[in-house]
Amino acid sequence: MIDISESVMQFLLAFVVVIPLVGALAALLPAPPGLKGKSPEQAVLRHGVTATGTVLIAAVALALGFDHDHPSKMQATTDISWIPALHVRIHLGIDGISLPLLVLTALLTFLCALYSYFKPPAGPTPKAFVALLLVLESGTLATFAVLDLLLFFLAFEMVLIPMYFLIARWGGEQRTRAAWKFILFTLLGSVVMLLGLLLIGIKAGTFDMVALATDNGRSLPTSVQVIAVLAIGIGLAVKTPMWPLHSWLPDAPPAAPTVGSVLLAGVLLKMGTYGFVRILLPVTPDGMHTFAPYIAAFGVVGIIYGSLACLALAKQGAKGDLKRLIAYSSVGHMGFVLLGIATMTPTGVNGALFANIAHGLITGLLFFLVGALKDRTGSTDLDTLAEETGAALYGKAPRLGGLLAFAAVASLGLPGLAGFWGEMLALFGAFKPADGLSRPAFLTFTVIAAFGTLLTAAYMLVVVRRVCMGAVRQDAPELADVRTFEFAAWAPLVVLTVVAGLWPKALLGLTDPAVQQLLAGGTR
Repeated sequence: MIDISESVMQFLLAFVVVIPLVGALAALLPAPPGLKGKSPEQAVLRHGVTATGTVLIAAVALALGFDHDHPSKMQATTDISWIPALHVRIHLGIDGISLPLLVLTALLTFLCALYSYFKPPAGPTPKAFVALLLVLESGTLATFAVLDLLLFFLAFEMVLIPMYFLIARWGGEQRTRAAWKFILFTLLGSVVMLLGLLLIGIKAGTFDMVALATDNGRSLPTSVQVIAVLAIGIGLAVKTPMWPLHSWLPDAPPAAPTVGSVLLAGVLLKMGTYGFVRILLPVTPDGMHTFAPYIAAFGVVGIIYGSLACLALAKQGAKGDLKRLIAYSSVGHMGFVLLGIATMTPTGVNGALFANIAHGLITGLLFFLVGALKDRTGSTDLDTLAEETGAALYGKAPRLGGLLAFAAVASLGLPGLAGFWGEMLALFGAFKPADGLSRPAFLTFTVIAAFGTLLTAAYMLVVVRRVCMGAVRQDAPELADVRTFEFAAWAPLVVLTVVAGLWPKALLGLTDPAVQQLLAGGTR
């Protein structure tokens, strides 16, 4: 930890949230002649790298200046009255729960901007692409930093429009349908969520998330809490995505450009589960007790459903799309996150938060790798890659094949890598849920979820066998191995996946004190 004053920390957090918006506006302006380089398009893509890199540096400085001895304390707080008539305040702050998600968002967005600089997405002008990328980053960072319910809703909604256009304008086949499905599902869920947030704010007399968490639901009758959890939970469940509200997800990443898929799965899905932890667990504990078994049940169904869908896509002759397969795998992985949250125990919630970060790193890497495969072969169809083009990555592009195998075994939860700890802690939490929850029911969920880990291993190993192994065909086209810019974009994800797997305390040391206090009655 570096000793940084609270005022500097406040500035850094506000800077992290606001500077992407300033960068988005600057991206739409004409580039000065001296900065154009080879072309105006190159200049605006370089601007995207600079802006997201600046945000990442500020986020890392926040992490270094964070008081790691008191991670349950809200730090870098700013609290300014904004709309007095509605008691809405510009209230920002971070603790051990939000800081890892903030850094993950800044890192993935920077890596996406770096990747796009060397591999610009096919489509309209890069100006709009960079501007939308930065607006998306600002909305996501704000979601993890704001401490007011209405500001949370605004930030939560802010990401919809840029992601819609990234899919609709720079996506591949079926992009229009996928974009509309994405925005309609999330908007409908958000309308219901807003009603729940307003109900809490009106009944409690404040929209301040810290005050509400500290109150721990004492000022909200149980009936109000139940209604609020139902309304807010629907909006959060759509974004998570929870089965059966997941059906927008398998269409969106396959249609999105590579960086859109990375950010959608790596960051946007975390906004839903973060809302469960930050809002519903501490503010409406009685309502969560009522719905926890149902959340766990839907999460477990998602684990099995996602795994079976992936197995169906992976088998020979199914014409399974690799991007769609990874999207379905996310339904299963987020099912573990929901199971951990539903246990309402420190062990389960810590597992959920760990799995959130691990999924962002691993799935982000998987989408990068599949995007690179599509660039080289023109297809993400598994049958085409395995038979027609004869990918055989171990023989033709060994470094690319090795990275794909690494990401696959990380995704299936191999011990020693990041994917293991979150799922294991979620299962431990489900083995002994919070008082008042049915232990036989959660033991059943534990057994089913554990079986889901076997299914995950099965489909991931099938993918590795079909894409990476096999003899190199003489008539198969050549495949370029990992390029320098790809290595630069992917290496941080590989390193962090290993570090988190071998040193889980680095992350759990941040989240555990904050989770303990959150479940006990709020955040000071």
